[in-house]
Amino acid sequence: MEYALSNDSISIKVSTAGGSFTSIEADGREYLWQGDPAVWSGQAPVCFPICGGLRDGSAMTFAGHHVKLARHGFARKQEWKLLSQNANELAMCLASEDNAALLSAYPYPFKLVARYTLEDAAVRVSYEVTNEGAEDMPFFIGGHPGFRCPLDEGEAYTDYELRFEKDEAAELCTAVPSTGLIDVANRSKNPMVGKTLPLSHELFDFAETIFDVLESRQVTLSKKGEDKGVRLSFEGFPYLIVWSKPEGDFVAVEPWGGLSTCSDEDDVLEHKRGCLVAKPKETVVRSFTIEIL
Repeated sequence: MEYALSNDSISIKVSTAGGSFTSIEADGREYLWQGDPAVWSGQAPVCFPICGGLRDGSAMTFAGHHVKLARHGFARKQEWKLLSQNANELAMCLASEDNAALLSAYPYPFKLVARYTLEDAAVRVSYEVTNEGAEDMPFFIGGHPGFRCPLDEGEAYTDYELRFEKDEAAELCTAVPSTGLIDVANRSKNPMVGKTLPLSHELFDFAETIFDVLESRQVTLSKKGEDKGVRLSFEGFPYLIVWSKPEGDFVAVEPWGGLSTCSDEDDVLEHKRGCLVAKPKETVVRSFTIEIL
């Protein structure tokens, strides 16, 4: 089921299937990728309780629990519930108490709330993760919004770019295509030009662009020489993934709290970069904002 929210500047739709966006519209223009099963059927999945993938799809925890999770975890594949809605905000909820089968893959009772709040021409996305169990709960949370690119008819993918807030590292870690895991030792040249990442389908021939050492906490997707586009602000997230497919007219700009298992990491969940730990009954919140320009 879809739920809609709008003000004078922006309108969104959020589905119980995955608990996330199916539309972000302003001034009659759709900004969110509308999905294509032949290319990428996703739109803006919620990554929980991991971001990216685990080595062989599994890990152990300090408490001795075996975690078995597919890439990006299970939240994006689940049916969520509407928790609340008012004039400017709606909240979706996924809780293990409603689906005990989730505990077989991730043996930590949890409640995850995705809260969507309209603020003028922007929508603030807050992920609220509550540990409902009696043990410390290790987890990761991240967003995966995919934006249409180009935004208008008659434009080309190469007309667009990502503008970063700050200068970034000259070299980036690389993904291993056969496993989806990350090689942090053998780094590749950052394709950015100054503070700008020019977009092209060829950029995604090999894999995603992974900013594992990130200075910026704000990036803007826009047409070159213009302000039209989307600005993503993600203060609470240390990593950014930029991903598409060579045949896809979209670009996913993904604020993550963690990464796929890296070449210098073992298979203990808490040893992975960015791992968050919620104490029993504690709620941990991470937020990002999508602003229409």
